[in-house]
Amino acid sequence: MTEAIIEPDLPIIDPHHHLWDLRPMLPMMPEPRHRFIETLVPVAYYAFDHLNAEIAQGGHNILGTIFMECGAFYNGAFGDALKPVGEVQYVNGVAAQSASGLYGSARLCAGIVGHANLMLGSGAGEVLDALQAAAPERFKGIRHQGAWDADPGVLGPPFHAPPELYRDATFREGFAELGKRGMSFDAWILEPQLPDVIELARAFPDTPICLDHCGTPLGSASYEGKLGERYEIWRANILELGKCENVMIKLGGLAMHNCAMPEQGPAAGIGSEELARLWQPYIETCIEAFGTKRGMFESNYPVDRWGATYPVLWNAFKRITSGASADEKADLYAGNAARFYRVEHLLSAA
Repeated sequence: MTEAIIEPDLPIIDPHHHLWDLRPMLPMMPEPRHRFIETLVPVAYYAFDHLNAEIAQGGHNILGTIFMECGAFYNGAFGDALKPVGEVQYVNGVAAQSASGLYGSARLCAGIVGHANLMLGSGAGEVLDALQAAAPERFKGIRHQGAWDADPGVLGPPFHAPPELYRDATFREGFAELGKRGMSFDAWILEPQLPDVIELARAFPDTPICLDHCGTPLGSASYEGKLGERYEIWRANILELGKCENVMIKLGGLAMHNCAMPEQGPAAGIGSEELARLWQPYIETCIEAFGTKRGMFESNYPVDRWGATYPVLWNAFKRITSGASADEKADLYAGNAARFYRVEHLLSAA
């Protein structure tokens, strides 16, 4: 869908996207494989050229981006614990390619969030140090996703974490290694698991945490048709989490198949006006809970390609914030991401 770009000069730092090549994994996935590719992950191969083209042609003023771990390009030669270093090495190379200036003004992957298995306990510290060494200027922290549901159809086989991972004593021993190094943590869970993040944030009040995807409201599989009845549960937990001053929230991820906002996809051609209507109650609650200083809009691309093209997605966000002040927009679209991920240099291009 083609739309006129709303507020094309508004500076944006996209704080959450992926790069991957899932094609080698396809033979190992259970049938029907097409469901995994076409719904949970709309494209099997998504690299620098794909993201750069969407940014260049999209019309929004993207200053730079933050890469989010997704289990891609691991290097088994490093051993099981250290294999995620391969992903950070790869992305650091992509960032250098973008930083050359040959491919446009946006600085892709200016910050990198990698993965370390915190179930290694204190041994996770060695992995964190290796990740930092792989990208000394760009590595910012990790995500160890904890998404789980009793219904395996909600996520699909590749994504399930153990239940109550963030409450596990060994996990928390590993989590403590982040604080020792001044690194941040991205939390991805599903809406029923929000209390786990609340407890984690209270246990580590000095470690910066970012909750991904508005806490992932669910409207698919066994949650189909239940967005409305679970909204107040989600809202109460978001308001409670917002009391934790060490937590920020990513405003987005709602175009994922799991959320069913929209139900059709991928990139179903739904306009930004309709998407804004669907997302507004969730986005506005998050801003109510966290304020305009602790929220950041995200693309979650290419996963959110399920429900929105890149330019339409940002248009939808801008419709929701049409009444915000210039200072509030500056924080929500770029400033908060720059501060949380320590890429303030990107703002000099605004």
